[in-house]
Amino acid sequence: MTKRRMENIAKFHIERFATTAAHLKRVLLRRAERARRAHGGDAGEFAAWADEIVARMVRNGSVDDARYAQGRATALRRLGKSPGKIRAALTAKGVGRELIAAALASTAVTADGDDAALEAALAYARRRRLGPFRTQEGDAAARRKQTSKDLAALARAGFPYDIAKQVMATTPNDAD
Repeated sequence: MTKRRMENIAKFHIERFATTAAHLKRVLLRRAERARRAHGGDAGEFAAWADEIVARMVRNGSVDDARYAQGRATALRRLGKSPGKIRAALTAKGVGRELIAAALASTAVTADGDDAALEAALAYARRRRLGPFRTQEGDAAARRKQTSKDLAALARAGFPYDIAKQVMATTPNDAD
């Protein structure tokens, strides 16, 4: 592993994937460790190179955690992910708490002025055929039991109870 090789790995990675500074550093260190085990070398030197390369990429704008957080939060909202799942996904990529809060706040309202978390919950329920999107069968007791299961599914997906209740109270015509 050489410093030039590590730079090439970093450039190739950011050309192919949107990434954060922390995630890029993890990628570089993982590749350096693999090379160190196979060919030898100094792990401390590799870590210093990775820090330097990541800092340079952040300075020149190739890696921007705020832009990544905003884009990823928007995409995950569109897919029907809850704020909790979005926060977990961004945290796993190494985005800071302040940037996560800013991204969630900026995507909290849809372009139509609706609550994005409710829209995401409705999208999730529609995709999974929960609540109002389920074909209703059976007696009242069976429907109550199914409602409890649907609320539990929404909770496991990370949606707060009040939003899950709103989804369950929606009629399929209102949700479309």
